[in-house]
Amino acid sequence: MNRGKPIRKKEMNRRQFLKCNLSTMALGAVGFPAVVSSSSPNSKLNIAVIGVGGRGGHNMGQMGGENIVALCDVNQHHLDVAKKKHPSAKTYKDFREFYADDQDYDAVVVSTTEHTHAFATLPALKRRKHVYCEKPLTRDVHEARIITEAAAKAGVATQMGTQIHAGDNYRRVVELIQSGAIGQVSEVHVWVSRAWGWQGKSEAEAHRDLVWSHARPAGRKPAPDHVDWDLWLGPAPWRPYHDIYFPGPKWYRWWDFGNGTMSDLGSHFNDLPLWALKLEAPKTVEAWGPPPH
Repeated sequence: MNRGKPIRKKEMNRRQFLKCNLSTMALGAVGFPAVVSSSSPNSKLNIAVIGVGGRGGHNMGQMGGENIVALCDVNQHHLDVAKKKHPSAKTYKDFREFYADDQDYDAVVVSTTEHTHAFATLPALKRRKHVYCEKPLTRDVHEARIITEAAAKAGVATQMGTQIHAGDNYRRVVELIQSGAIGQVSEVHVWVSRAWGWQGKSEAEAHRDLVWSHARPAGRKPAPDHVDWDLWLGPAPWRPYHDIYFPGPKWYRWWDFGNGTMSDLGSHFNDLPLWALKLEAPKTVEAWGPPPH
């Protein structure tokens, strides 16, 4: 059931397209040949970046030795900044238009909000392009299974951006645990001091967080002229713009757009015991707390 303002026909068509294609694209035939490195053995990689602000801007800074051939973002300000650094790159607001353009590229970097990760990643895998996607890979288990199957079928290089995994400290801890430095480990507790989403004003201010509202705002505000709010919402149910959701990382606190602390900091901190103890996926999971909002 849709909450808030009824979805307009245009928006319903777009969201139906996105949700249907997430299920169907993974099942379709992949018609492009696999890419081993760049399209030419002696050339740089041609890379497309979807989401060029925030993490996207940082990621582009790590790829100075490659060719950035396409930039995509719903935020025109982010596009303008990225375009100045990569003047030869083509620009897009809608990643569907980028994929439809079918220009020459070897890999895609996805740095969008969490709820669009799977939708921006799957078309690249369908075309057998290498993919680097920011964590979390997807918003839910269903999307993760679809992406995993598509990646296996594509046979390309893929990586999820959990940068701390490559840090010296994490590797040192893993080596200590696996060497038996603290003996046999039988129980692990992982915690984080933040509760993004459900917290009062004093808690938010103590952690220098931006949001402390528990309830969805009843009012609406005009979206900034440089942001295509409808494209930003993507597959999420329509809701009017409000600055309690945007800009990031405010959207982390809202279930339609992200998974709060668990997918943000939890993906880092749970990674360490899983890696050090060589654990597989859990068989059961329990969760409790206030209802999501």
